[in-house]
Amino acid sequence: MNAASATSAPIKLGFVVNDVATEKNNYTTIRLARTAVNRGHQVALIGLGDFIYDANGTVRARAHVPRESHYADDDALLADLQGPDAEIHRISVEDLDVLMLRSDPAEEVVERPWAPNSGLLFAQLAALKHVIVLNDPTHLTDASNKTYFQHFPEEVRPVTCITLDADEIKSFIQSHDGYGVIKPLQGSGGQSVFVVTPDSGANLNQMIEAVTRDGYAIVQEYLPKAVDGDLRLLTLNGRPLCVDGKYACFRRYNDSGDARSNITAGGKIDMAVPDEDALRLAEIVAPKLMRDGMYLAGLDIVGDKMMEINVDTPGGINMAEELTGVDFSGHIVSDLERKVRLRDQYNRTLTNNELAMM
Repeated sequence: MNAASATSAPIKLGFVVNDVATEKNNYTTIRLARTAVNRGHQVALIGLGDFIYDANGTVRARAHVPRESHYADDDALLADLQGPDAEIHRISVEDLDVLMLRSDPAEEVVERPWAPNSGLLFAQLAALKHVIVLNDPTHLTDASNKTYFQHFPEEVRPVTCITLDADEIKSFIQSHDGYGVIKPLQGSGGQSVFVVTPDSGANLNQMIEAVTRDGYAIVQEYLPKAVDGDLRLLTLNGRPLCVDGKYACFRRYNDSGDARSNITAGGKIDMAVPDEDALRLAEIVAPKLMRDGMYLAGLDIVGDKMMEINVDTPGGINMAEELTGVDFSGHIVSDLERKVRLRDQYNRTLTNNELAMM
């Protein structure tokens, strides 16, 4: 008897990604998908360009579907999904129990700016049919760029200015003794992030130009503790994800001289336990995460401030599992099973936002 049949009826679980062809073996999405398959659930991966609004009003999609009932590792699942003979089915999205939105809008800014909003609109239609959509698609629309972060209490945020004006950026930097961080309003993975110091000199103009050529820039106060990297703390249902007394938390740092600690920018990771400051910040942001249906989020913390909140594609589950030996992905899949049971026990009368955070 597999784990799913022992504890819960099999569920139908969909994952929306940018493109199945660009998924990688260290992505949280692939880890969650493999865990779900191995527990006996039906899994489908859907690219942002794969949705269909059928002539009869049904939301459908061309989905990549795993062919095996068990995969030894993430590489095996990915090879199956991306192989030349990958199984692709035309599915009804409305028949899914859960649809997890795991696409990164920053990846689509240049080539497919239409894609993220289109995916969210299809997801909203699925939610109307009582598919549990996570994170909540209506509020994810509001969180389409980093201005979302400015809606959280001022206490958790570094001092910030958002502008296209180079003189405004220079004035901000000057008012902070020549220090600051400049990054694009929409972006991820440490792309086009610059740390400004009093020694930046003429390079400051180039930094500003590199960031503002694609839109608004965020300029923030520099936090000295950033030299030691940042803390990624994952939250589930608005609270820090903690299983068997261990948190899904790790420190990201870069010892190569690059100021960025993002893993995609060459950063490294160490196991970490959230300190009092990190847990206090998580407590402060929890009410808004809950109100907005942000089921799974990643808090990026430096000292006693939060640098960012990732609600689109919070990653690091696989890293946290490898550092701690804890089955965080299994815990998340069990939680999804529980939400489906609650939806059905209440005859589908609970709202998507309610189910997202229960």
